[in-house]
Amino acid sequence: MSNPMSQLRIVLVDDHTLFRKGLAELLEREGAVHVAAITGEPADVAGLLRQHTPDVLLLDLNIGSTDGIQVMQELRASGFMLPVLLLTVSEAEEDMARALRNGANGYLLKSMEPDELVDAVIRAARGETVVAPAMTAKLVRMLDGKNNSATSLLESLTQREREILQHLAKGESNKAIARALEISYDTVKLHVRHILAKLNLSSRVEAAVFAVENKLSQGFESRQRS
Repeated sequence: MSNPMSQLRIVLVDDHTLFRKGLAELLEREGAVHVAAITGEPADVAGLLRQHTPDVLLLDLNIGSTDGIQVMQELRASGFMLPVLLLTVSEAEEDMARALRNGANGYLLKSMEPDELVDAVIRAARGETVVAPAMTAKLVRMLDGKNNSATSLLESLTQREREILQHLAKGESNKAIARALEISYDTVKLHVRHILAKLNLSSRVEAAVFAVENKLSQGFESRQRS
């Protein structure tokens, strides 16, 4: 069993009882974080933060009739400066912009996989600003202040994601990509999800077509021959 003292500690705030209890259990199973406390009441949050001194606060964007961003601002005004990740079902670019503009350390979607949420918590604890993979392209567009071209979409990919996209262009399976890059199958699956989200695509076939159209597969083959 994992030792909670060696894990990142989080407080989870969401007004849907079944969701917060289920999410807490899923996060605990991942092993890297310990859910120190959960609540659906904004008024309880400050007391829980004092009691448990968590590393990260995972806060619902809309807690009943209460605005999560307002709750966050009140906590900041009271001296709580820990990373706050807003959790929501909203994929609206304007909601993300408002959250980040008002000091949130991340904007996460309730549809994310538990391992993705854990990764976001870890990165936020390191001081990074994190957004759900499905929101990455919108963040790039928001920061650029213009529509993304294929070039700017590609620039949103990490080097590893570009490598995997090149393999997708060759029609390789996740297992084949994992062997070629000497990484785990699950890591490839996670990267593929991120690639599809960043490129606003719905399938690996579309990703392969995108790569071919943007000559990524040619670049891969030329490097293989060199």
